[in-house]
Amino acid sequence: MIEVRKLSRDEAEARFDDLAALRIEVFRAFPYLYDGDAAYERAYLATYMRAPGAVVIGALDGDRLVGAATATPLGEHRAEFAAPFAARGLDVDDFFYFGESVLKSVYRGQGIGVRFFEERERAALEAAFGKCVFSAVIRPAGHPERPAGYTPLNRFWKKRGYERIEGLVTGFSWRDIGDDAETEKPMEYWMKALTPVR
Repeated sequence: MIEVRKLSRDEAEARFDDLAALRIEVFRAFPYLYDGDAAYERAYLATYMRAPGAVVIGALDGDRLVGAATATPLGEHRAEFAAPFAARGLDVDDFFYFGESVLKSVYRGQGIGVRFFEERERAALEAAFGKCVFSAVIRPAGHPERPAGYTPLNRFWKKRGYERIEGLVTGFSWRDIGDDAETEKPMEYWMKALTPVR
């Protein structure tokens, strides 16, 4: 039985290395093709953990962290993700930003991804946010590393009530597998307006 729940800040910090390893493992696959390393993860996650409104949802198989999802107020996340909203005249403080959602492959297809969305949406409502957003990398259809039969998650996101925000794009850099240096990747945004629980 997999337990999916919000982790306390102390729990999240104690599982820092597990979360870093999950990110490296899951994001290595297409479409991210992330060639992760511990130093990058330490810097990225340390910045994230310092955000006052940061939320970490864990998927636990016993005491083992097998998946995680993160969220934070958009205004507390990295500037690259908030800047396109401000440039369009949108108030970044209106949005709750969903970061990574990573799960070991053997645990997929059991509804854990849905639970990750539900728990982060609950956290957004508890923090008085009415809009949730996340970003996803854009890769060309003919990308040489695209696996045969690859299906993007668009249908899953739409089923959860999220819609792509036309024309809202940012750039974020990481090193792809086989590359010597980081390169900037375009990232598109998806959004859902939440209905407050009465």
